[in-house]
Amino acid sequence: MITILLMITGILYMALQLEDKFKVPSPLGLIALSFVAHFLFKQVPVLTGDAEHFATLVVFLLPILLVSDSLELKLADLKEHGLSLLYLAVVAVVLSVLTALVISDWLFSEYALSNAAVIVLFAMVLATDPVSVVSIFSKFELPHRLKILAEGESLLNDATALIVFVFIGLYALEGEQITAGYVVEISSEVIVGSIVTGMLVGFIGLFAMKSTSNRIAEMMVLIITGYGAFELAEHFYLILDLLGSHSHFHLSGILAVIFATITVHHVMTQAIAEEDSRIDREEAALQVEIQGTETSSGVFRNILRRLKATIEERDRHLRTKEDIQLLALVANTILFVAMAEMIQLNILWKYRIEILAMFLATTVIRGVMMGLFAWISNRTAKMADISMQWWGVLTFAGIKGGLSIVMINMIPASFQHLEMFKAVVIGVIMLSTFIYSGILLLIIGQNKDRFLSEKNQEIIQPLQASQSQQ
Repeated sequence: MITILLMITGILYMALQLEDKFKVPSPLGLIALSFVAHFLFKQVPVLTGDAEHFATLVVFLLPILLVSDSLELKLADLKEHGLSLLYLAVVAVVLSVLTALVISDWLFSEYALSNAAVIVLFAMVLATDPVSVVSIFSKFELPHRLKILAEGESLLNDATALIVFVFIGLYALEGEQITAGYVVEISSEVIVGSIVTGMLVGFIGLFAMKSTSNRIAEMMVLIITGYGAFELAEHFYLILDLLGSHSHFHLSGILAVIFATITVHHVMTQAIAEEDSRIDREEAALQVEIQGTETSSGVFRNILRRLKATIEERDRHLRTKEDIQLLALVANTILFVAMAEMIQLNILWKYRIEILAMFLATTVIRGVMMGLFAWISNRTAKMADISMQWWGVLTFAGIKGGLSIVMINMIPASFQHLEMFKAVVIGVIMLSTFIYSGILLLIIGQNKDRFLSEKNQEIIQPLQASQSQQ
């Protein structure tokens, strides 16, 4: 166990050094170093060793990763860019699956895949990895709107892909009939139920958070809120059983975690804003007292005491967020180390043609979907204008992640093409991690001055608007 700890911390340290000194995104460094470590240990599994245990590990780590990424989203951003995120996270996924159904006979002609199998396969490779996107974006000065679109899409996209996979793909794979009415009904129930569940758990978390002023306890509340929302949503059928409805219906744990975290984060952000405002008022009061000629020392001490308490309160909230991000970074390291153990090079080589075909197909489909989004967005007043540079960033922000492997292990073991599906999904994850990340870095690097100018404009325009109103 100590060897495992040393390996994980060593890999994380070296990945962070590569990121700081050579601008290599931490996910790239983590997965490359994990491969090196795995082969140095003569390919002996040290964490999982098989797909089933890896999937269990992913489910265990997923909520903390989602909590960390969800802390980057604000309710105001969701309101402002809701229409855009609806297209990116829902409409684009649905259109991509429909496109896959059209081209599947040409893409995998020798396998004669059923429509259900095609939906299952493409849903797995449409799920993106928000951790990689957030990691890359954190190293650059990018327009806030672009970050919200890319990070929000990569986060919410996972929930949509999983809903399509479980409630449509696997449902049809079991021989059930899929109708438009069923799709609309089940999607509505899962989405609305997951959001409501997440918000309810979030409000409970807020109640617990207000009962403490301890930073560690505050972090524990955030973790409990995230994992609690995930478990409640995924095991929703237990509540139905208690109510006398014997059903296996469950909600989306991913969506529940996202909205539970957003609920808590929204109130925390409001508190920080109020504390910033209070600091400004206290500073102004202090300036007034300083200018006075007969100010007593007691007045100064009182103002300074209130100012110190307010700053400590604000800093505690900010440090809690940093603590969660640190836990997520460690979790991501464990995930990449375990993923390296999953790779069987002989199997990947056996299905190299299928892997390349799927990678190219999903890349082209994603590019077309982002192009359609740009066309719609540039003609809609309530949506952000999308330039060619933004289109490139949004297209190659579709890096795949560990959630896809969780989906693999939900496919029945008796499924005829299971080995091919596993190879294709893992292969596409690997290719997208290295190729997409490289292209993303190239696009951002070549346009960093333009992006910085756009970011500054986002700051200047509201100030100019407020001044003109005055």
